[in-house]
Amino acid sequence: MKQSNEGYVLSEQHQHVVHIRFFHPQSNSLPGRLLSELAQAFHAAGNNEDCRVIVLKADGERAFCAGASFDELASIETEEQGLRFFSGFAHVINDMRKCGKLIIGRIHGRCVGGGVGLAAACDYALATNHAEIKLSELAVGIGPFVIGPAVERKIGLSAFSQLALDASHFRSADWARRKGLYAELYNTPEELDEAVSTLALSLASRNPEALAGLKQIFWEGTGHWEELLKARAAMSGQMILSDFSRQAIARFKAGVKSI
Repeated sequence: MKQSNEGYVLSEQHQHVVHIRFFHPQSNSLPGRLLSELAQAFHAAGNNEDCRVIVLKADGERAFCAGASFDELASIETEEQGLRFFSGFAHVINDMRKCGKLIIGRIHGRCVGGGVGLAAACDYALATNHAEIKLSELAVGIGPFVIGPAVERKIGLSAFSQLALDASHFRSADWARRKGLYAELYNTPEELDEAVSTLALSLASRNPEALAGLKQIFWEGTGHWEELLKARAAMSGQMILSDFSRQAIARFKAGVKSI
């Protein structure tokens, strides 16, 4: 495991449930290394014959995930580097989609940018009342292009467009629940943990073939996402080099480390 000041991704199995945990000291933002490790963790769990259900959670007490790392965004100097970085989100979403195992999201705090994409790529997400959401990409000159298909698939085009265009304001966890991003809300992390554990163990006791069949049905019509998300990553990689984005990142970077 990497030192906590660099962030980490951990996988642990209990009975037939694989728990994938991630952490980064900058509000659980996601640099390229953590994106790569998350994708590998979902791929490994999908190939684990003893795994029936996956639980995704973030460590720490505040944000679930603050999205892309501002430090890495600021360091992008070429379209190739931009494509490589944003492809990290594409790989995570595609590995979540293709892994063949149902994924439960434990969303304990705020989701920003790519964090909303992670929540949307889960098959069933439970959250606390503190799990507000925001898509802030437009504020730094890009859009939620890579995560867009996953978010739109979960909450619909109208709600997605509201989030994408209103890039400066959070929507409440209850709004996210009403739009379908979250299935249920809980008052405390302890209540959330109990609900996630109960659901995971219940699903793990079901017929694995039935679970796999449901996963396939849930994601019908997304087979083209390999190329779609790659193309979206290229869009983001180009736009992040614009003068608008460079100036916006410079303004944000001193006080905000992620989007």
